[in-house]
Amino acid sequence: MNDIIRKIEAEQCKETIPQFQVGDTVKVYAKIKEGNRERTQMFEGIVIKKQGGSNRATFTVRKNSNGVGVEKTWPIHSPHIEKVDVIRRGKVRRAKLYYLRDRVGKKAKVKERI
Repeated sequence: MNDIIRKIEAEQCKETIPQFQVGDTVKVYAKIKEGNRERTQMFEGIVIKKQGGSNRATFTVRKNSNGVGVEKTWPIHSPHIEKVDVIRRGKVRRAKLYYLRDRVGKKAKVKERI
């Protein structure tokens, strides 16, 4: 039974997955369907979490929009994601950056990795 599930999951995985880590600032280009039209929408923010494995892996990106924190979670292998661009690499010592939810302004920044 497990072999059958693994084969099905392997077929759904993308060949090339974007290389980014928690703390990186990324731009996610996602396909949005509105009626019968399809367009690409960009979401830029800090990756606060990566979790899961195989085709179930997800990542969460957080940004501040007009003073309100917005988080979106996407499956890494989703066909709705066109690409993920890494803008800057972050230097962090945690696997999950939930503490950024409580911070505002300059305190919510992550140091850049050189």
